[in-house]
Amino acid sequence: MSIISKKTKPKDDLMIKDTFIISNKAGRIASYAILIFFMILVFTPLLILLNVSLKSNQEYMLKGVYALPENILNFKNYAKAFVTGKFALGFKNTLILIGVSVPVSLLTGTMVAYAMGRFDFVLKKLMLLLFLVPTFIPAMTVTIATFTLIRNLGLYNTRLAGMLLYIGTDIMQIYIFLQFINQIPVALDESARIDGASRLRIYWSIILPQMKPALATGAILKVLGIYNDFFTPYMYMPKSNLKTVATALNSFAGDRMADWPLMSSAILFVAIPTIVMYIFMQRYIISGVTDGAVK
Repeated sequence: MSIISKKTKPKDDLMIKDTFIISNKAGRIASYAILIFFMILVFTPLLILLNVSLKSNQEYMLKGVYALPENILNFKNYAKAFVTGKFALGFKNTLILIGVSVPVSLLTGTMVAYAMGRFDFVLKKLMLLLFLVPTFIPAMTVTIATFTLIRNLGLYNTRLAGMLLYIGTDIMQIYIFLQFINQIPVALDESARIDGASRLRIYWSIILPQMKPALATGAILKVLGIYNDFFTPYMYMPKSNLKTVATALNSFAGDRMADWPLMSSAILFVAIPTIVMYIFMQRYIISGVTDGAVK
């Protein structure tokens, strides 16, 4: 019996191995099929917009959405949309808001996270809870109070209004920073304190350099948030010379018949920079969030 079992065992191992390989290949094929399916779902709207943007309005009305354009090199709509929507002004104002708001927001966010992560004080847990509570309050419910405050400060219809609202503490940003700070050994702080470093010196020379992945993640998310935001500029900066990239799209909306090829070109103007940025920066976003979530 022992001889028979020894002779049949290699065959059983081969069968198990073949079964594992087949199941592994089937699982891989299924995974790729699902990924391709969702990739098609994501890129189909963009391809439709591209197709429509290369047509004249008359061609679009006659042939519809899905017919291919007669001239695939027809970029007249893009030039017209850039001028009509005043995208040069929109990009300028958006870059100003990003250039001022993002660095200050990151600086204040890391300072708050540093204080919460390294200092022990009364009601510390309560303060962490109070930072979390606003995330459960819909932003629209405080719009009237915020608008009244901005107007009474004399900041309505100024870039400073948008800057202050964007600089305002980002709760998600603070929690990402806090998770990173908790991973930095306290022994580094203690060694620096022995050498005579102040709290500010420790924050600037030890904590910030260790938080580069978190800072990159926070910066990318903040830039995308400001770039895509329509509500804040529309509500607090309605002047025509203060329009941003997002509010520039509003120039193509109206109660008259829409020029869909022109609007499609304008939408692509706004969408392409964010897509390119995400493609090149996605590893920083993913690593920043996951590294900060696992100790």
